[in-house]
Amino acid sequence: MLSIGELAAEFGLAPHVLRHWEAEGVLEPAARVGGKRRYDESARMRIGTILRGQDAGMSLAAIRAVLGTSNAAERHAMLAEQVAALERRQAELEAALAVIRHLQSCEHSDFAQCPGFRELITAEPQPIAHSPRLHRRATI
Repeated sequence: MLSIGELAAEFGLAPHVLRHWEAEGVLEPAARVGGKRRYDESARMRIGTILRGQDAGMSLAAIRAVLGTSNAAERHAMLAEQVAALERRQAELEAALAVIRHLQSCEHSDFAQCPGFRELITAEPQPIAHSPRLHRRATI
């Protein structure tokens, strides 16, 4: 069993973050031993999941909803919107990266006059083609 400080430190978090997540319902309340929070090993996976969700731009409420359902179809539906948002953001980042890469190699003294640059600036970011990964269960 890990103390709140030990567990938080493993993820580079302050203990108050874990308390907040408990209050928000995304982290299961820890067992208390001698009045102090003690977390079991499952808390590590939960915290990792919360952090990845936040990295993906999810709110704590959205993370709570995903973690709170045991229905796979329901979970998939909840995550579909997040996937679409991430794909839009990825397209925007790739378009920005294309502009920067072009500028790195552009020979024009005034890059604003470069036809290639002008084309990149006026183009709409294209959504990334969605190719769902096969989710296979390991068989023994």
